[in-house]
Amino acid sequence: MTAMLEVKDLHAYYGKSHILHGVHLNVQQGEIVSLLGRNGVGRSTTIKTVMGQVQGTGSVKFKGEEMMGLKAYMVARKGLGYVPENRDIFPTLTVRQNLLLGQKGRKPSGRWSMEDMFNLFPRLRERAEAPAGVMSGGEQQMLTLCRTLMGDPDLVMIDEPTEGLAPKIVEQVAGLFDEIKNRGISILLVEQKLTIALKISQRVYVMGHGQIVFEGTPDDLRANEAVRKEWLEV
Repeated sequence: MTAMLEVKDLHAYYGKSHILHGVHLNVQQGEIVSLLGRNGVGRSTTIKTVMGQVQGTGSVKFKGEEMMGLKAYMVARKGLGYVPENRDIFPTLTVRQNLLLGQKGRKPSGRWSMEDMFNLFPRLRERAEAPAGVMSGGEQQMLTLCRTLMGDPDLVMIDEPTEGLAPKIVEQVAGLFDEIKNRGISILLVEQKLTIALKISQRVYVMGHGQIVFEGTPDDLRANEAVRKEWLEV
């Protein structure tokens, strides 16, 4: 089976700083894979490099096609979605307008409709005509996620989606991930909360010092106390 996303020997730099040192990972169709590790080990840089936002070397294949060297908007058009950590909404536009901006063409097409988003997160329906900037951080996070889905990606990379969210909203977000997976869409998740990552992922990678130091199932990681102590626990 060909991987939906296949990353090999990925190196990345910020100026003269060498951040990623030969990262390898893959994501299959309809699979949720989590990228774990402490802050500053290169997890966000990995997905930004895959997305073409950070200069890198190595190979990034998406649906068998090489992405390395393409601009971010070109990568997005190939069907790779990206939800950044900084909740990139348009604050003066309404919630509905923000969602519409996510659509790639003028006509709605694909697996997700506006109605789907409102059903998944009723709060977005309640706030549909309100400026996005007045919403809480958690609601803005949902909006960013839903706007990306409106572009109908085949794989979506999500950076720290539960950071700073109330437990109830965290549960909703975890439920949305299951719904995304059920529609055959793959997820590469950068997540700090180990409990959530282990609960929803089929496989996990652990990063340390810009490299992958562990790969396996959530059960493998639960059983490996040495890896958890050295690379994850604070």
